[in-house]
Amino acid sequence: MPDNTRRARDEAFWQTFADRYDVEPGPLNLENGYFGRMSRTVVEEYQRNIELINRSNSVYVRQRFEQDDSLKIRAQLARLIGVPAGSIALTRNASEGLQSLIRNYSRLQPGDQVLVCDLEYDTVKGAMRWLARNRGVEVVEIEHTHPATFDSLLNTYRETFARHPRLKLMALTHVTHRTGLVMPVQAIAAAAKEHGIDVILDGAHALGQIEFDLTELGIYFAGFNLHKWIGAPLTLGFIYIAPERLADIDPDMGEMHYPPTDIRARTSYSTPNIPALLTLPLVLEEHWAMGGAAAKGTRLNYLRNLWVREVRGLRGIEVLTPDDPRLYCGITSMRFTQQADQQLMVERLLNDYNLFTVVRSGAACGPCIRVTPGLTSTADHMQHLITALKELR
Repeated sequence: MPDNTRRARDEAFWQTFADRYDVEPGPLNLENGYFGRMSRTVVEEYQRNIELINRSNSVYVRQRFEQDDSLKIRAQLARLIGVPAGSIALTRNASEGLQSLIRNYSRLQPGDQVLVCDLEYDTVKGAMRWLARNRGVEVVEIEHTHPATFDSLLNTYRETFARHPRLKLMALTHVTHRTGLVMPVQAIAAAAKEHGIDVILDGAHALGQIEFDLTELGIYFAGFNLHKWIGAPLTLGFIYIAPERLADIDPDMGEMHYPPTDIRARTSYSTPNIPALLTLPLVLEEHWAMGGAAAKGTRLNYLRNLWVREVRGLRGIEVLTPDDPRLYCGITSMRFTQQADQQLMVERLLNDYNLFTVVRSGAACGPCIRVTPGLTSTADHMQHLITALKELR
């Protein structure tokens, strides 16, 4: 970690990686949380794979991809998060995977309760509400106090578990997309386990910028994206189900292409984006060459802290994400307290300062502006943001 901390400040070192990405002229992108860039070499590999599959068609796919290449890729993804290959299945994105896990969770009975909070992704909230309509369960929806602390987050869940003894399943987002708050997953999952509550983890923003061990976290079910911080093409994600808990997720809508003992039966069977999948060996090689999540996360946190430390506490600005290192990552949200319309301020940042950001709403604490540096962002970019925020406040 000391090496990563020192390197996080080394602009020349990170410029060698930034130079591997093609960037369109225009605004400085501080909305890298939507999806990440592919490196130039990954784009070239992707294009070669498109041409390969187009030329060889089903001959290659039936003889090579389905029988060999897809299994090797699956094993590489399993190594990425330190789990057995038989515990992951490919999906198009985290949302699709999380919907499958929620939809097919088999341990619910009419009258049971499921839990979501205000910071969950809307697709996850919608899937839980679908359970209520179709399984006869009740959705418990909670809001977190603001500003959040480690203890306030954990206590909110503990109090909710005590008040609702019929809770059986909960959604939990590792890194919340609205504010960038990092949830204390291990502590929450341990408290949930004490009450017999299963956790489905949304790891979309965590994979690639936070180091974690699912066994250590106490997580049996999770969904991930590969297009945010790993550097893969769009349309790639995967789910994880602990092998000993596979029977608690039913095959997806009676899926029969794989036996019930195979996790791949838990996702819809379809023709995937094979050219994109074939880029993953190179994508993962570049991810590790960059230092993996440890190096990426430290760099993103460094860039985040550059601007947050300069503007937190200034009149007219509220930084919503706390500074407890357990609770933040590269994504952080703020708002202009003397401006009612945060979208108007996003437009000011773009039009007056050439900075591209995005408004996120839905959290109980109100609309906010999400600021997400990326691997092509620099300390100078953060200084430009600081200047803009100080002048606009």
